[in-house]
Amino acid sequence: MPVGDRDHSEGTSDAPLVLVEYGDYQCPYCGAAYPILKRVQKELGSSLRFVFRNFPITNSHPQAEWAAETAEAAAAQGKFWEMHDFLYENQRFMGDEAYFAKQETKLKLDATRIAREAAKGAYSSRIEEDYMSGIRSGVNGTPTFFINGVRYDGYPGFEPMVAALKAAQKAPSRKK
Repeated sequence: MPVGDRDHSEGTSDAPLVLVEYGDYQCPYCGAAYPILKRVQKELGSSLRFVFRNFPITNSHPQAEWAAETAEAAAAQGKFWEMHDFLYENQRFMGDEAYFAKQETKLKLDATRIAREAAKGAYSSRIEEDYMSGIRSGVNGTPTFFINGVRYDGYPGFEPMVAALKAAQKAPSRKK
C-alpha cells in the first residue's frame, strides 16, 4: 500500500527518503530497533519521512493487539507518536493496564476513553488494514522495513540503516 495521509508518519510528505516500519509493540526486536530508529531520524532530519504500520503478531505476543489498539486510540486524541514512543519505552510493563492508564493521564490523554476503545476493538479495522498491507508486501515478521518502497533486509543497526537510506537517496525513487 502506498504511503499516504492515512499513515502515521513523522517528517514531510515530500522528503526524499521514506522509511516504513511494520512493527509490533510487544516484539523485543522492535523494542531493540526503536532507539536506533530515533537516532536514524535525528541523523537524517528533514530528508526522512518515517512511517509506522501495525503488524501485531498475536500468536507470539498476547498484548500486541491491545497495544496497537491503545496507540490508535491515542491517535484519535492527536497523540499517536507520544503513545508509540511510550509503548516502546515501557515494553516491560506491557499487560499492566493500570500502569498504562496512570501514564496516559500524564500524557494528557483520556485514559478511560482509550481503555474503552481498546477493549471494544474500535480500531481493529485500521490495524487489520495495516497488517494485510504488510502480508501483501511479504512481511512475515517484525520489525520489517521498506526504504522508498523497497524491502530492507539488512541489519537494523544504526550505521547499516543510515548507509542503506543514503544509498536509496541516490537511487531512482520508488516511494509508492
